[in-house]
Amino acid sequence: MSNVKKKIGIILFALLSLCLVIGCIYYDQSQSTDNLEVIFFDVGQGDSIFIETPNKFQILIDGGDDNQVIYKLGKYMPFYDRTIDLVVVSHPHDDHVMGFAEVLKRYEVEKILITGVDYYTPAYAAFLDEAKKQNISIDIATQDWELDLGDNQRLDVIYPFESIEGVKFENLNNSSIVMQLTFNEINFLFTGDAETEEEHVILSAGIDLQSEVLKAGHHGSDTSSSKEFLEAVNPQQVVISVGEDNSFGHPSLRTINRMKRMDINTFRTDQISDIVLITDGVEVSINY
Repeated sequence: MSNVKKKIGIILFALLSLCLVIGCIYYDQSQSTDNLEVIFFDVGQGDSIFIETPNKFQILIDGGDDNQVIYKLGKYMPFYDRTIDLVVVSHPHDDHVMGFAEVLKRYEVEKILITGVDYYTPAYAAFLDEAKKQNISIDIATQDWELDLGDNQRLDVIYPFESIEGVKFENLNNSSIVMQLTFNEINFLFTGDAETEEEHVILSAGIDLQSEVLKAGHHGSDTSSSKEFLEAVNPQQVVISVGEDNSFGHPSLRTINRMKRMDINTFRTDQISDIVLITDGVEVSINY
């Protein structure tokens, strides 16, 4: 084959590839709905939650305890979509942050939200180093932080009330960012690994926590999801992110029974795998 034919072949292949990408983008946009999706990834004994609003704003809360999050993102995001608008680190324990360095390498992340607490692990350091290398904007979580997502949608920080940047916590779980996502009449409450100590601090502030969906704190352990906290949130559904046959005994049978007595529907990633919640702002449906 002559060089001319080779060049023509390359050009034709490039044009076909471009047409394929444009076609996929057009198809994806044509499939858009007025629904908000919240996907609780099954990443074993860890947390990772992906949110996509009707206008395609994408949020990733926590990155799991390995690189499974990369596979999950590839499963639910179109191959040509390489941008994530916001990454949130609820707290820097490895089971919430291990996958983040690789996420930053493979996706263009617009903004990061962290607590900035005094804590070090190689995984967390690698994540922060990569963020610095890419010059990604980093916000420190406080109760004043909020994100207007448009069309009666917003994301608000409930806790910490004030900056805890540089503070060293005896129990890092109780530094977890607690956030509420609102879409019209529907609220989601994300709690990281918050335990009863943090729950009581939040309750004492008299904040309206009512939410249709609650992400159970600390993988459904017996140190989280107190009766008082559940009563204040009054969820219809609780999602528990937890690894199958984990060595910690999560979720606690006591916690599960407490939710049953309160007629709360519970869904577990160790039993169901990925849990997809879809809402039109009035009702919530669950797919798995």
